[in-house]
Amino acid sequence: MRDDIIEIRWHGRGGQGAITAAKIVANTAFFSGYSGVVMTPTFGTERRGAPVFTSLKISKNKIYDLSPIVSPDMVIVLDHQLLEEANVISGLKPGGLVVLNTSMTPDAFNLGNAKTATADITSLAIKTGLKPGIVNSGIIGAFAKASGLLDINLLADEIRKEFKGKKPDENAEAAKIAFSSTIVGE
Repeated sequence: MRDDIIEIRWHGRGGQGAITAAKIVANTAFFSGYSGVVMTPTFGTERRGAPVFTSLKISKNKIYDLSPIVSPDMVIVLDHQLLEEANVISGLKPGGLVVLNTSMTPDAFNLGNAKTATADITSLAIKTGLKPGIVNSGIIGAFAKASGLLDINLLADEIRKEFKGKKPDENAEAAKIAFSSTIVGE
């Protein structure tokens, strides 16, 4: 595995939009100069509420490996309860980053030597006028703050494009508010 590839695994529940969130980040990464962008959604017998995941690899160089991620640099979790239900941090590289949608602070979690970032995406999204449970736009903001990889304004622009006709401004605002509200721990 090349060391210039950033591997990000997204975990959510069917219907939460983990795949859409990864797609928005992938598009923004490509337009931000990452010429290597590979997103590998995992489909199967998923149903609304069941745990799902998708893999996103980004690099300044072309990527030829299309396989799902086994040892991620980052894990983005749209529902912190998945920590108890599925081994979402399995294979996380030492010193990796975990971004969680939760009302708890990073110090409430013992994730080994992982750096943890948290934001109450669920509550923040409701404040912007989104329906309860719409957390994919907000988690993008938390990802942007915790990772520092992509500009929040570029991500918000891509969110508006993705959600054209489906509350684009509210979705973009959810990402920006989450960016400002994310707590990054050690």
